[in-house]
Amino acid sequence: MPVFHTYAPEETQNLGRLLALRLRPGDIVALYGELGAGKTCLVQGICQQLGTGDPITSPTFTLVQEYRSEGWPIYHLDLYRMKRLEELYEIGYEEYLFGEGICLIEWADRMEPLLPEEVWRVHLRHGEAPRERIISISPPPDRSW
Repeated sequence: MPVFHTYAPEETQNLGRLLALRLRPGDIVALYGELGAGKTCLVQGICQQLGTGDPITSPTFTLVQEYRSEGWPIYHLDLYRMKRLEELYEIGYEEYLFGEGICLIEWADRMEPLLPEEVWRVHLRHGEAPRERIISISPPPDRSW
């Protein structure tokens, strides 16, 4: 599992761009990390690389935002404010996870029991330097970095 260190939001976005080059329709990217660890910055880089053309913000109050890339939809879920796992059933989470697009999930630990094994797992944490982020990326079992 590769581990990266970034020292500015732009560097975290650049790592997201690199990850996006490895993604294909149907992929799920589960993002784990505390508040301010860089999950949304990474998502911004992924979406920029995939050509959404939309400003990417955290969909904290709606649970999911849908973007159109140059080839397929991107579903951006932010589960920070989710109180019950049942909320995912109410929004039809299966359509996002198992659809034709790419699904990016912030606070993925809140839906861990519903995630399939074939998921990109990205763990972000604060480093020792003021803006340092330590990011580890685990590809699905059948893929490599």
